[in-house]
Amino acid sequence: MEVPMKTDWHDYLALFGRIFIAAIFFMSGINKILAPGATQEMMAQAGMPLPGLFLVGAIVLEIGGALSLLFGAFTFWGSLALLIFMIPTTLIFHTNFADPNQMIHFMKNLAMIGGILYVMGAGPGRISVDAKRKPESYRRTEADARRRAA
Repeated sequence: MEVPMKTDWHDYLALFGRIFIAAIFFMSGINKILAPGATQEMMAQAGMPLPGLFLVGAIVLEIGGALSLLFGAFTFWGSLALLIFMIPTTLIFHTNFADPNQMIHFMKNLAMIGGILYVMGAGPGRISVDAKRKPESYRRTEADARRRAA
């Protein structure tokens, strides 16, 4: 038997987790729009070809993925977009482990990648557009409700 959906603290944790992950990518994308030259120069110094093209790609992936997480809409695909951005970014720009600052950035990026993977695996939670689009995916059985109530 299915139990009516009722929002609980797990759903708020998922919502705030998505908001906090989205915030860093949204701000980073906006900063790239506001200072494209600095980003392109950094890309060129790292040996990336076509820095203008990669700049546009980075902006689209960061802002698109951030908005997806923020609203919990197409969350899996938005998270995948952020991974497509994060993995090469981490490997290209943050592997000079002789520099303690780069090691910190590398570890920070690993933590963000872990958070994104968690969202992909656990889903966006019931306070999301995805839950409204597919409510059957967020229903609980009576046994689930009893376990949570205990």
